[in-house]
Amino acid sequence: MQLEHLVQDLTIVQLHGELQREVRGVAYHSGQVAEGSLFVAIKGTQSNGHDFIGQAIERGAHSLVVEKPLDPVPGVTTIEVPNTRTALARISNRFCGFPSHGLTVIGITGTNGKTTTAYLLESILEACELQVGVIGTVNIRYPGHVRSAPVTTPESLDLQQNLREMLDAGVTHVVMEVSSHGLDMHRVDGTRFAVGLFTNLSQDHLDYHGSMEKYFGAKSRLFSQILQQNGDAQALAVINIDDVWGRQLCSQIDGPLLRYGMAADAQIRADKVQCDSSGIQAQLHTPVGLVEVHSSLLGRLNLYNLLAATSVAVGLGLSLEAISRGEQSLARVPGRLEVVPNDMGFQILVDYAHTPDALEKALDSLRELQFRKIICVFGCGGDRDRGKRPLMGEAAAQRADLVVITSDNPRSEVPETIMADIEAGVRGQGLPLLSSLAECRNNCHRGYTLMVDRSEAIRQAIDCAGDGDVVYIGGKGHENYQILGDKRIDFDDRIVATEALEERRKRQKENTRH
Repeated sequence: MQLEHLVQDLTIVQLHGELQREVRGVAYHSGQVAEGSLFVAIKGTQSNGHDFIGQAIERGAHSLVVEKPLDPVPGVTTIEVPNTRTALARISNRFCGFPSHGLTVIGITGTNGKTTTAYLLESILEACELQVGVIGTVNIRYPGHVRSAPVTTPESLDLQQNLREMLDAGVTHVVMEVSSHGLDMHRVDGTRFAVGLFTNLSQDHLDYHGSMEKYFGAKSRLFSQILQQNGDAQALAVINIDDVWGRQLCSQIDGPLLRYGMAADAQIRADKVQCDSSGIQAQLHTPVGLVEVHSSLLGRLNLYNLLAATSVAVGLGLSLEAISRGEQSLARVPGRLEVVPNDMGFQILVDYAHTPDALEKALDSLRELQFRKIICVFGCGGDRDRGKRPLMGEAAAQRADLVVITSDNPRSEVPETIMADIEAGVRGQGLPLLSSLAECRNNCHRGYTLMVDRSEAIRQAIDCAGDGDVVYIGGKGHENYQILGDKRIDFDDRIVATEALEERRKRQKENTRH
């Protein structure tokens, strides 16, 4: 593609060199540059692409897009623009042939519920015999293809390349989790969405955004700016009005809007709700009729995910029968209140909850299921929002019988420091410190303990569980790694829990023999 054509949408501050040259590839990472490439230098949270311009040229980049003045380089075209991130989004979209224009793209944003709602929508769309692609936290997938997802919302070039692949493979509908980072960093700019969904907003990522207002501002970009790029086709906004930020967002919508929740003025709402250990049953009222829901997903928090998915599906004009069938056929979501199977008389659940609100809702859902005792194992990630740590400690102490504070992904922080931040919130609720988990075995005493080794924390929590109890392991969910310093080691809560169960089973057999 000709460079002149690729950059025609950009605001050019300064130009050195010729625009009449062929671009064979686009890159924003110097290691991905090949001969004849256009290199776009973007600023990241850890590094700045402008520091790697020399390497990009050495690898064959003949054109550069930058956002600070550079001295002319012989044989290299340099284009200075106000913002290279918005430039990368526009260039990537054009280079990939505007793939979203040929797809029905559903964007899901909010603090919690994005992944589960994406799985539900995928199941509903498949029940309609549609070809579905998903871009989200767990992975990127479409029929016959699954790849890992290093971030929830890919960089704009990677996003458009993924959409192009999906379109070429016959995908018709794409469900995408849209993160606040992705919106703030212009990764989805230029993507044409048919629907934008807002699930909720609660404290998270304040280490990046600085305040809840700025966090909300990033999320609301999907509705105030991105959905407005659709030209003649008006995109639909679907919003949870039980959420205070959702109600605020509704007042900003100038276009088609569907409101869901339990509130009386919700257009999609639920009644006759029954939540138990087998899942959720409910009747959902929609503008086009009633939907009977029978889902194996656990807890009232998943009722909101079912409402969200139903609202989007109704907005797309899908049949109520297919919606019901699709929701019923989804048996599990990786790391989202995911059951670890066992036959020992208690329940083990692995969950991704890593915000105060998510932990509160998960534990409230378990309380409603009336377990004898809730044993909560969790930690908080390092190098992230420190303010939420004591809040998560408070949430756990208020709702669980036994709290085991442990390590999560400490990254560059000392795990004990992170755990101390959590402990402050637990202590504030008056929960007593226990010398060991053995104190809680076979009884319902309340208390908390600290254990840096996450594997050992999970093992001892499972050893402590009795008939009718639940062991809730929160924070990492589907993740199959743990980040310690600059190292990433293999670690999966589900595998550790399964191994702990087997160890307990062997000990019980040995004790029986003796």
